[in-house]
Amino acid sequence: MSSIGPVASELQLPERVIIITDTNVKQLYASHVHSGLTHYGFRPDSITIPAGEESKTLEIVRDVYDQLHELRCGRDIAIIALGGGVVGDLAGFVAATYYRGVPFVQIPTTLLAQVDSAVGGKVGVNVPYGKNLIGAFYQPRFVFIDTHTLTTLPERELRSGMAEVIKYGAILDEDLFDTITVNIDSLLQPDVTIFPVIIERCCALKASVVEQDERESGYREILNFGHTIGHALEALTGYSVFTHGEAITYGMMAEVHISVNHCGLPQDDARRLCSLLLRLSPPSIPDTLTEEQIYNAMFSDKKVRSGVVRLSLINQIGDATFGETPDEHYIKQSIRKLFTIEKDICGY
Repeated sequence: MSSIGPVASELQLPERVIIITDTNVKQLYASHVHSGLTHYGFRPDSITIPAGEESKTLEIVRDVYDQLHELRCGRDIAIIALGGGVVGDLAGFVAATYYRGVPFVQIPTTLLAQVDSAVGGKVGVNVPYGKNLIGAFYQPRFVFIDTHTLTTLPERELRSGMAEVIKYGAILDEDLFDTITVNIDSLLQPDVTIFPVIIERCCALKASVVEQDERESGYREILNFGHTIGHALEALTGYSVFTHGEAITYGMMAEVHISVNHCGLPQDDARRLCSLLLRLSPPSIPDTLTEEQIYNAMFSDKKVRSGVVRLSLINQIGDATFGETPDEHYIKQSIRKLFTIEKDICGY
């Protein structure tokens, strides 16, 4: 982590650097990043936000703006996001909007951030009626990944990140999916000897998609497999019951079922994918939620067009499609199965 200094120097970041982190990560890694930057002539300061998805709000953004002002920060600063997806998304949004944009660096410390949210330039915050509905496309100057941070991750956060890893195999790379399946026990440890290869492959896959469609006008939508239903679950539970990865685990299992009916996904592929996702052990969906509530919440998704839900689905493992508009019957049927998912493995 302290080796961030030479990289920042080589890429000529401004001398004044603001590290935005959260209360958990600050204790573990902030001093290492601070000393690494100081050694190479940078002048770092830190801003700390409360840990958790509940902090990804416009209110916290406003508080960060105020602290930047109190630190007398102008346009001649760089912002470094040190933490997981919440910190990266929020700090990136601040960087994109403070003085109409200042240089931005991602140092992701969670698996989910390392394979997904830190790569691709989507930044933003949540609002009560939907996830990431306020945001921007703003690319970081660079992304600095140290896989040793995974050794301090709580098991739940590791499993959450594995949902995104599995997603990449499901939509883009059957060989990656097979590698995950064979090594799932080690990947839930975590085994730092395996993760660098897995993370590098996921980053390469996402970068390839983003290069073809940076602003999500089409092809990039395949990356949202599992996210339409997953985001609905997050919003309905106030971002306090599920981690992001847990919610999209359910979302992927539901959208697997839709894929069978709408795209002809082979049932053997559906069984393989659902069985692997169940290894992540997401918490049960609260009894207070209903099929109708989840279905209605899907209409706050960013990919809805003219009041029609558009889903990213899979034709077979390693091959995805986007912009699909399945029948309402298939969508509701798939949501219904989520309430008994552990008993029938998606019914296959």
